[in-house]
Amino acid sequence: MAGSRRAKAQVAGMLLALLGWVSSCVTTFVPLWKSLNLDLNELEVWTMGLWQVCIAREEGAVECRAHGSFLALPLALRISRLLMCLSNGLGLLGCLLAAPGLEGWRACEDRPGLKRRLLLAGGAAFGMAGMATLAPVSWVAYNTVLDFWDNTVPNIVPRWEFGEATFLGWFAGAFLAAGGLFLACSTCSARAETPPAPTCRQPPAAQGPARGHSPHPKNRDLVI
Repeated sequence: MAGSRRAKAQVAGMLLALLGWVSSCVTTFVPLWKSLNLDLNELEVWTMGLWQVCIAREEGAVECRAHGSFLALPLALRISRLLMCLSNGLGLLGCLLAAPGLEGWRACEDRPGLKRRLLLAGGAAFGMAGMATLAPVSWVAYNTVLDFWDNTVPNIVPRWEFGEATFLGWFAGAFLAAGGLFLACSTCSARAETPPAPTCRQPPAAQGPARGHSPHPKNRDLVI
């Protein structure tokens, strides 16, 4: 029963982590981190991501333009690029490490200790990927809020608002962290259920002759 619960926890953690990793990859590349509606021209909606800016018109046409230079970007976007790419790499590493450690995976079945270590390393990689996703998304969202409520900017100037990718990134980071936590907790329960190895005791007969008895007869006992 405990083994089945542990296997279910591993499957649930792996599915959550995979869902979070895919969502994090989508968040990295879609230009939906910020959105802007122009009051003067309501037929156009501006959206911005880490790599490009797009203009969606009412007739369905979408025009995108890549950011000109990496160094010309604001600091938040530059660090967000690096962290999101790091998150995607850590998520891939977590998949490669955690998959052989699952109980249903036949790899390394004769080495349960190695499977636990692989599963724990995969869970740690997923957890770090979740943190690497939550940090840039939250930072960009914080800067968006500050710019929106900036009193020094006239009210007639349009303000950037949250895009769909912001909420997707929050869900992705939470799924990655929860999946990594499930995988790590399953290794702890497996270690607690492992019985201790039996100790080998030397039989009494092999411990040597009993005290007071000589293994060889004395010479005087051979004299008749």
